[in-house]
Amino acid sequence: MQPLAHADETASGQKPKSTGVHPMVTLTTSLGEIVLELDEVKAPISVKNFLEYVDSGFYNETIFHRVIPGFMIQGGGMTAAMDEKPNRSPIKNEADNGLANNRGTIAMARTQIRDSATSQFFINVADNTFLNHGTRDFGYAVFGKVVKGIEIVDAIAKVKTGTKKGHSDVPVEPVIIQSAKRTE
Repeated sequence: MQPLAHADETASGQKPKSTGVHPMVTLTTSLGEIVLELDEVKAPISVKNFLEYVDSGFYNETIFHRVIPGFMIQGGGMTAAMDEKPNRSPIKNEADNGLANNRGTIAMARTQIRDSATSQFFINVADNTFLNHGTRDFGYAVFGKVVKGIEIVDAIAKVKTGTKKGHSDVPVEPVIIQSAKRTE
């Protein structure tokens, strides 16, 4: 793969031709299906990481463990018992890729450490520009968007939450990711 000079041009300075095909992943949840289109051009590290977790079955039977109405829904690392699943090494933060944390986008969750993202992700239920690169810190790397099932995302964002095992904003009734599969 050729390194890109800018997010919108190739190393030779020409605009890339769109293949019209981006990796697609379907999250089948206990509330319905969410279809994601991933941007492997602008977020190659994050997309590769996410797809490795998808392909290994890691996300199957995990939950959306952090749900904040008007903000985001987060999942990809906890079981219904709120036990954290073992994950792989952290990846480089790609928040400077030009993609914004707008409603319906998916981004890598991380700790306060810039390059700490592993398996957890979140879907923005609102435009969260304060999470973008350079607003308050390095930002959170967007790597795709919801192309079908935004109403499922909205339904998840409205579930009743509470505290469980020291974690706040946890759905009282678990919202389970029954499976995550490529659907390209």
